[in-house]
Amino acid sequence: MAFLSISLPVIVTGAASFSSSSPSPSPTPNINGSDTDLAALLAFKGQLSDPLGILASTWTTNVSLCHWVGVSCSRGRQRVTGLSLPNVLLQGELSPGLGNLSFLTLLDLGNTSLSGIIPADLGRLSRLRILNLHGNSLSDAIPSAIGNLSQLIFLILGDNMLSEQILPELLKNMHNLRFFSLQYNELSGQIPVYLFNNTPSLRNIYLGTNRLSGPIPHGVGSLPRLEYLDLQFNQLSGTVPTTLFNMSLLRSMSLTQNNLTGSIPSNQSFSLPELRELYLSYNHFTGVIPPVSACQHLQILSISYNSFFDTVPTWLAQLPQLAFLSLGSNYLFGSIPAVISLMRELSYLRLGFNQLAGPVPASLTNLSKLYHLNLQANYLSGSLPATLGNIQALKRLELSYNHLNGTLDFLSSLSNCRQLKVLDIFSNYFTGALPDLVGNLSKNLGDVYAGYNNITGMLPSTLANLSSLYQINLHNNLLTGSIPESITSMKNLMYLHVSGNDLSGPIPTQIGMLKSLQKLYLYDNKLFGIIPGSIGNLTNIEYLLLSDNRLNSTIPASLFHLDKLVRLSLSNNSFSGTLPADVSGLKQVVDFEISSNIFVGKIPDSFGQLRMLTQLDLSHNSFEGTIPESFQELTSLSALDLSANNLSGTIPKFLANFTTLKYLNLSFNKLGGKIPEGGVFSNITMSSLVGNARLCGAPQLGFSPCLEKTDSTD
Repeated sequence: MAFLSISLPVIVTGAASFSSSSPSPSPTPNINGSDTDLAALLAFKGQLSDPLGILASTWTTNVSLCHWVGVSCSRGRQRVTGLSLPNVLLQGELSPGLGNLSFLTLLDLGNTSLSGIIPADLGRLSRLRILNLHGNSLSDAIPSAIGNLSQLIFLILGDNMLSEQILPELLKNMHNLRFFSLQYNELSGQIPVYLFNNTPSLRNIYLGTNRLSGPIPHGVGSLPRLEYLDLQFNQLSGTVPTTLFNMSLLRSMSLTQNNLTGSIPSNQSFSLPELRELYLSYNHFTGVIPPVSACQHLQILSISYNSFFDTVPTWLAQLPQLAFLSLGSNYLFGSIPAVISLMRELSYLRLGFNQLAGPVPASLTNLSKLYHLNLQANYLSGSLPATLGNIQALKRLELSYNHLNGTLDFLSSLSNCRQLKVLDIFSNYFTGALPDLVGNLSKNLGDVYAGYNNITGMLPSTLANLSSLYQINLHNNLLTGSIPESITSMKNLMYLHVSGNDLSGPIPTQIGMLKSLQKLYLYDNKLFGIIPGSIGNLTNIEYLLLSDNRLNSTIPASLFHLDKLVRLSLSNNSFSGTLPADVSGLKQVVDFEISSNIFVGKIPDSFGQLRMLTQLDLSHNSFEGTIPESFQELTSLSALDLSANNLSGTIPKFLANFTTLKYLNLSFNKLGGKIPEGGVFSNITMSSLVGNARLCGAPQLGFSPCLEKTDSTD
């Protein structure tokens, strides 16, 4: 999704521009200057920390204030008419004394790290034409006194932390106002109905990225000179006034991410001859796609995430300057028209998440400037054009969740796309082997998503040539053979997902060389052998899922020192031996699953130090001894499965105190004594306790009553 880019105007005035050099001394300080102006500027300086010493070194009393950096004066009376210090690190609060600069026409303090409130005293600057406080940390409400600035042309208060409502009378007296910017604040409430009724000169309105609600005032559509309208990222609702779509000078309209409804007017009522940018995404618009065919200057059309019900219009080919077209996440049907290929300026095309069917037109490969092609989540079918590589500017190719089929021969032509960063063919019906020439793809390639296809053959060792790859997703295919050792040279790889295949052989011995790896998913294959000791070198690993393979031997002790590991799954293998006494190195682990192996010995007491644990599954092993008392520290547990082991002793009472514990399975052990009451035991079923012949209590589950002295441990 594209966001509206807003550039503040370059204010060309007689104000002194910032210079780091010191001003020349004046032999007669403050000649014809106003003592009031001097006092106001010194008060302003006094409330600033001036960390770079700009004012301290240049605003000195032995120099005429008209020569101070950022200060400009009138020629005759030497009164201060401009204070302009944009992008100078000032830090501090605005002095109310600025309101005494009665001849001031320009106040530009944008991006100067100001905080506090906007002083109401600024409302006394009756000659002020430009007020720019953009890009600071000013807070609280906009003072009503600002509405007294009847000469204002530019009111720029965006990118602060201003809050509360926009006052209805704020613009009442600003008949000359051209530029109105309050975007990137925390303003709330409705836009006053009559806010724009007295601003016939307005060209730019920027109210985006606030918390404004309610309807768009009809008065906006009556502004004869309006060129830019930004209301994006608010909570506006209702329909858009039809007059907004009949404005002769409007160049950009952004209504993205609101709660707007209704349809867009038809051709007879739609006339925006100067329109360059139209952003309507993330709303609830219905009906057909806006009829912008007459907008010959249109460069950006973004209407994704609505409920438009239409075909992809063929008249789009009549827009010679269109470069950005985003129609995704609507209810578009039919096929992709071949005439889209006539839009030679098109660089971004998003048609994903619709109901489009048919093939991917080969003519799309004529769009030589296209860098982003998103057709995902449709019903597209057939094979991909062998000429995809003609789109040499392509950076992102997103075709996932379709019905595309055929072999992967198109990868050969994609080697011409030297800027390609994302290749996404996830969840289709592609067949055949992943060719060795995959290693010839762009050195910029970072993401490959090809899971849920019917890809066969072996993982090519040439994958290692793609040195920028950080995500490989090939899970749920029909891959065979072993994981090539060469893959361990991919220094940038962060995510490797090849689960759900028929891979065999060992885990590469040098797997620990993948120092950037965060997620390693190898589960549901036929891998055998040991977990290499180098696994302990994966210091950034967060998810390690090796379940449902044929791995054996003991777990290397180095694995239990992976202090960023969040989830460990080794279930359904043939691991054996005991767990190390100290597993506390897994300090971030949330999910620990090693069920259905051949582990023996006692459950380490150090499990109690894994305070982040929410799921612990040690079931179907041969653990013995008692349930560790240290488990009472695992108060975040939501699921605990110790079933099918050789555990003895009693069920600890503290398990009944775990408020988050929803699933507990202790079946088929050698536990005895009284079944605790309360907590998870209130709704426990027989299947979670069966196979422990010495348990008593819980007659509703069919267990015998306990003898009087029998009790469970604390």
